[in-house]
Amino acid sequence: MALADMQVPPYKVTIFSGIGCSGKTPHFIKTYGIHTLHGRVLPFAQGAKLANPELEVIAVGGDGDGLGIGAGHFVSAGRRNVDMVYIIFNNAVYGLTKGQAAPTLKLGMKTKSLPQPNVNNSVNPIALALVAGFTFLARGYSYDVRHLKDLIGKAVAHKGLAFIDVQQPCPTYNDINTKEWFQGLDNIDPKTNKAMPRMYKLEETGYDGVVHDPNEINQKMAQVIEKSNEWDDKIPIGIFYQNEHVPTYQERITSRIPDYMENAPAAQQIADKNGKAITNIDRLLSDLQVDK
Repeated sequence: MALADMQVPPYKVTIFSGIGCSGKTPHFIKTYGIHTLHGRVLPFAQGAKLANPELEVIAVGGDGDGLGIGAGHFVSAGRRNVDMVYIIFNNAVYGLTKGQAAPTLKLGMKTKSLPQPNVNNSVNPIALALVAGFTFLARGYSYDVRHLKDLIGKAVAHKGLAFIDVQQPCPTYNDINTKEWFQGLDNIDPKTNKAMPRMYKLEETGYDGVVHDPNEINQKMAQVIEKSNEWDDKIPIGIFYQNEHVPTYQERITSRIPDYMENAPAAQQIADKNGKAITNIDRLLSDLQVDK
């Protein structure tokens, strides 16, 4: 819906997915789609964006896919700041393989398929993305579709690497962080005797995560850490951080190869009319050579 609202033609969008319940996402959306390997969605997606900068590239995956086996790629992607979007479907379990504890499951929690409570500390996806170098950080909720759609639209429009952590209950294996739990049905206000929803929107509190001036980066980063650690009774959703003062990876390449954007790899002719390769990597190698 976000891409449709932005009037982005389907042929200009490619959605990449990893392995897990989220892996079927490209099958349900009318764009180009590529179902990749477990934990490797970011290298595939970044490669496509660098080869064809005109594409809108969105990578999706689960919390285990992105923060477990794919954690190294997650951190490396932040350092590059490729202009694309990465969305994690966060349900705190490995839902495709019967509900083992994923990296985001809180310490001491015991979901229905665990024989014992989780003995590992959990990963904070927002904080990890911040220190890795992602320049747009947001959290959404799968049952607040309109708000999530708006977040995706803003992430696509962002100049740089955008990350959205989507809280998405697993009705099969996570019997703790359920839809009812997020609704606060177990969190009753003693004064009104009504449920107190756990989710609240950052933008409705006056929170401002946008870096308007590079001098305020440290202040903005500190408030991200504080807000991203809120959990249990109050869970913030919305945009935690946005910083467009950091050069994108495409801009860094252009500083070395001035015509990169106009003559990106996907736009280059690689064979003649008979199919014979005509590529010559000598120029590319010379462009990337470091002067002694």
